[in-house]
Amino acid sequence: MEHFVVSARKYRPKTFKDVVGQQAITNTLLNAIENNHLAQALLFCGPRGVGKTTCARILAKKINEKSAQSEDEDFAFNIFELDAASNNSVDDIRNLIDQVRIPPQIGTYKVYIIDEVHMLSSAAFNAFLKTLEEPPKHAIFILATTEKHKIIPTILSRCQIFDFKRITVTDAKEYLKYIAEQQGVEAEDDALHIIAQKADGAMRDALSIFDRVVSFSGKNLTRQAVTENLNVLDYQTYFEATDYILEGNIPELLISFNHILSLGFDAQHYINGLASHFRDLLVCQNQATISLLEVGEQAKQKYLEQSKKASRTFLIEGIDKANTCDIQYRGSKNQRLLVELCLMQLASINYDGEKKKLNNS
Repeated sequence: MEHFVVSARKYRPKTFKDVVGQQAITNTLLNAIENNHLAQALLFCGPRGVGKTTCARILAKKINEKSAQSEDEDFAFNIFELDAASNNSVDDIRNLIDQVRIPPQIGTYKVYIIDEVHMLSSAAFNAFLKTLEEPPKHAIFILATTEKHKIIPTILSRCQIFDFKRITVTDAKEYLKYIAEQQGVEAEDDALHIIAQKADGAMRDALSIFDRVVSFSGKNLTRQAVTENLNVLDYQTYFEATDYILEGNIPELLISFNHILSLGFDAQHYINGLASHFRDLLVCQNQATISLLEVGEQAKQKYLEQSKKASRTFLIEGIDKANTCDIQYRGSKNQRLLVELCLMQLASINYDGEKKKLNNS
């Protein structure tokens, strides 16, 4: 059997241009290198899977390129990676400091990438302070962490800090589209959108989910295949529920909700999704806010159509009721009944409004 390499490793960016969604940081680093204005201690912080370690490796190679004898030189002997999660003692840091004193054999700089740096013990942090403040000319430290608040202020003050942001759904979807083309996979736009949303801003997670879904459905990636494999409630569920609510069709609405529960979905997850669906319908009602809708083109048309059926007053009240239900959910002794009551109230909003109009007239 041929060795399989996961997409997150296979398509790991080789240059700053390939890094997804971090243009501000990659441009700053490129300018710093070109203008010889790069700090010797850098801190890359942000959520998991957004490119911190990847950017550190690209930077480590980039700063030695001027002294390269060939274009393929990767300067592997100049780059030292330390995982602070398993090397977090004072002795580990002292060993590192001893290595730092030795200049590189080839290239200009030795680069030390310390991943999960927040895991270092207090004593290890303190042992590292002096070296971080006054490193040798040939040494550059790149610290990476997902939890900046756990790093002591004396370390933070000695570093140039780069805050990596979550990858937007649109950026993640576009990159997944590129990966799908590279692998010869035909993927529906909506299918890639669902994967990008499920990844919650982490490109590595998006690629892991993509691999899993391709293993499940083969070379043809459909919205239905993705929702089945990921066990997520897709747009169609909420379009159907909203139609029942707008019609005031309580029996069909409750039957639909019962079907959702029978598939193993959590009732709170369902009511949260319904609130988000109402929010998306609301942003579709104004041309200025349509850009806030993060869905594929096919789903976008459905949202625009359904948004015409619902009034702004209904949607705002609907979001409020669903949000109240979500807040009360954990404290409720009969959680199913709470959600069913909320659904019945939602389906009665238009009916109650009509009744008030008749009474007033």
